[in-house]
Amino acid sequence: MTTKFAETEQRQDTVKHVGRPVDRVDGRAKTTGEARYAAEHRYPGMAHAALVHATVARGRIEAIDTEAARAVPGVIEVLTHENAPPMKPAPKTSLMNPSSLASGTSVPYLGTDEVHWNGQPVAVVVAETPETARHAASLVRVAYRELPAVVDFAAEEPNAQPQKGNVLQPAGGDKGDAVAALAAAPVSVDLRFTTPPEHHNAMEPHATIAVWDGDHLTVHESTQNIAWLRAHLALRFGIPERAIRVLSPYVGGGFGGKGFVWAGTLLAVLAARATARPVRLALTREGVYRTVGGRTPTVQRVALGAGANGDLTALIHTSVATTGRIGGMPEGVISSSQHLYDAATIHLRQRIVQLDLLANTAMRAPGDSVGSFALESAMDELACELGIDPIELRRRNEPARNPMDGKRFTHRMLREAYELGAERFGWRERDPRPGSMRDGRWLVGMGVATAYHSSLTMPASVTVRLAADGTVVVRCALQEIGVGAATVQAQIAADELGVPLEAVRVEIGDSELPAGPGAGGSAQTASAAAGVLDACRKLKESALALARRAPDSPLRGRRLAELEARDGGLHHGGRGETYTAILARAGRDHLEAGGGTGMLKFLARTLNERRRWVKGASGAHFCEVRVDRDTGEVRVSRWLGVFDVGRVINAKTAAAQLRGGIVMGIGMALSEATQVDPRTGRVMNPSLSEYLVPVHADIPRIDVQWLDVPDPTTPLGLLGIGEVGITGVAAAVANAVRHATGRRVVDLPITLDKLLEVHGSPGRPG
Repeated sequence: MTTKFAETEQRQDTVKHVGRPVDRVDGRAKTTGEARYAAEHRYPGMAHAALVHATVARGRIEAIDTEAARAVPGVIEVLTHENAPPMKPAPKTSLMNPSSLASGTSVPYLGTDEVHWNGQPVAVVVAETPETARHAASLVRVAYRELPAVVDFAAEEPNAQPQKGNVLQPAGGDKGDAVAALAAAPVSVDLRFTTPPEHHNAMEPHATIAVWDGDHLTVHESTQNIAWLRAHLALRFGIPERAIRVLSPYVGGGFGGKGFVWAGTLLAVLAARATARPVRLALTREGVYRTVGGRTPTVQRVALGAGANGDLTALIHTSVATTGRIGGMPEGVISSSQHLYDAATIHLRQRIVQLDLLANTAMRAPGDSVGSFALESAMDELACELGIDPIELRRRNEPARNPMDGKRFTHRMLREAYELGAERFGWRERDPRPGSMRDGRWLVGMGVATAYHSSLTMPASVTVRLAADGTVVVRCALQEIGVGAATVQAQIAADELGVPLEAVRVEIGDSELPAGPGAGGSAQTASAAAGVLDACRKLKESALALARRAPDSPLRGRRLAELEARDGGLHHGGRGETYTAILARAGRDHLEAGGGTGMLKFLARTLNERRRWVKGASGAHFCEVRVDRDTGEVRVSRWLGVFDVGRVINAKTAAAQLRGGIVMGIGMALSEATQVDPRTGRVMNPSLSEYLVPVHADIPRIDVQWLDVPDPTTPLGLLGIGEVGITGVAAAVANAVRHATGRRVVDLPITLDKLLEVHGSPGRPG
């Protein structure tokens, strides 16, 4: 018994942690309430702030009456454009200036009498309690001189202007004459798609606590990018970055909305400076809709031409989206169409409409989420026209190289994903005839769609400290937005140094730590991993250098490439030394090393890679829906996603991220839409009772699989997981609905009225 136990222990010591379904290291803290989020910290004398929102889309403030608000017991201050301390203006956007990339809008909050959108903060009430602040804010009265405003996207869409692209995000491109090829194609489809505005609705609304100590500022913030936020606050408030500490160890979801600096954050800091009190500003759910941008609406055209055998002869994908006049991020709606199909000719264009609305911003897989709905729906419709199986049509048009420019793919296994998915999902049991599969009153449909999201890494710095007792501390200002960031970096460090996972501690969420990457673009894990790998390599080199000094060390004369990190040390075959022994002999209590890349090196590497190859995560979605033949109700009954995301670090957190993307995609397909009044520009459904996100009853069991084949050009072979899961989801649902009912819905979300409005009940001809 004793011998067998010892052998088991030895095998466990050498087990690799990367790839295993490891529990999150912060799981206990989150489930017991020990973890504290931005709004949950306390300071002596802390005050509370509430916003007053503009009720016109564009205009000037003629008068603002704060007398009633100031008379409320417990009110400390009411800040308006008439008495607020000035902030420096937002900078112009530049890749070399992180503070500029963080701007949500260009508005000088409380620094002007101008109103730029319906919901813009025009006053901040600071009081002793949050209830008092909210009540007093409701008493502020504002008189406006309204100015003409452009807020109706549908009306302005014909006036859209060409979007400016850049090296990292082209706004168009051509391969041959796609217009002529489409006209000459034996078979073609030409469809117009629309997608509505959407909002992130993270579980934790945006919140800030700001504390000034002289010219030093501490900010507790729910942010996806500590480094950008710190740089932006330094610029806007005229103090050095080193005088600012941003703390964000836990973030209750972000999805892109917390990647930028919005009004609530800036006004909390401003209010704290003006009142000389710590100030907490936690946005209400409605306040998030009023002051934090969401996803742009789009109008898209996808036209496909093909020969009778299904080979694509033409692919045209054009889009119109929005930005605000006061900021906004143009979305790469046509991005996936650059990479997915081997069409003989391609025409891609993006156009923009500027509106007097709150600036739009990144939302999970910006561009790709909405663009894939149009492209993958059109591919399915072409398959129907050709009488070819939708998977077979995609297989016939799978490119060997990037379709637009002939660059090689670093990694692409879509064929394998579709093959595995079709087998597991039972695709061969699908009757291709629309409306032919039934279960009682339910029409059953099966649809597929391709998932794709480009991969990248961002600048990141990491330090790793190895103590003489064998414990390891990894330090990086990462953001934990719910994806297991600290857990996966601990797994990587444990494997690289050959120590037990429980010996590794990861410190994150503090701007005092080495600058980490933002949690966005599916890039955080790979970016930080590059720094961890670099630092661990340097640590092992330092440990080996110390060992070589000892004449009797079994590592003397060895090179690092010959050694294996395991069992808490460095080994060659059956001989080696633990780090504890090496450091003890050298009289050292620790070793420390740093790793990572800065902005200049990142830009140079990124541009060089873009010139050489195309890199992206991909996958195949398989969806089954049931549509009530009388009411048009749509229920998703079965889901399988098979993904090629490179190497998977943690099987448990990877599955959670992919499922999360699919859930958001199902919401996008069936229920989510921000309703904007086309007369006033006001969001009409700013709450979770009116903006319909999926709930448990809407979601079936979601099966996710991955191929787990590393990409040879990335740290540990990672390609990114956070966003690829949502791409293609809405199209898979729409394609399944098309199969179930024979009806192509081109306007999201797919609500029952769209299935009933033209032909009566879905199961019966009109």
